Amino acid sequence: IEPWHVVLLNDDFHTFDEVILQLVKAIKCSAKEASDIAWEAHSNGEAICYTGPREICEHVGAILKEIDLEFRIERMV
Repeated sequence: IEPWHVVLLNDDFHTFDEVILQLVKAIKCSAKEASDIAWEAHSNGEAICYTGPREICEHVGAILKEIDLEFRIERMV
């Protein structure tokens, strides 16, 4: 079973606080970790926010989608 990534994409619609709260909910991380991911997405256009089995990546994506955060799921190379 190959690992997959959930890649959070930057957008101009959500506040940092909204993104941080949703990341904490989606990947069960600390607010500091979520803040680091949000800042990386903001700075670089995208950030890997989760790596694991595809089924869990799809669950994480569904939680991100609750507030219309943009993301993609891709196979780890």
